[in-house]
Amino acid sequence: MPTKALTKSALLLQIAQETDTDRKTAAFFLEVITDIALREVKKNGEFTFPGIGKLVKQKRKARIGRNPKTGEKIKIAAKTVVKFRVSKSVKDLVLGGK
Repeated sequence: MPTKALTKSALLLQIAQETDTDRKTAAFFLEVITDIALREVKKNGEFTFPGIGKLVKQKRKARIGRNPKTGEKIKIAAKTVVKFRVSKSVKDLVLGGK
């Protein structure tokens, strides 16, 4: 049976317990880290979470796609997306190293 996903409330509670602070302080730190990450990605195109991975802003070219319902060809416009690249050490830890 799969376990439940860690909610924001549960994450804040865990941060508060492990750092010996209250939930309000934990929420403040999480908000500050999130704001810094988003600001850096917007400004510089990437933000590294040390030991975890990095958020990267990436441009996608325009392309021709297909409507799965009708089979009709459609134009998909160019756009910018944000991706998260997981570090090798995290992949090895979670998936088991080779």
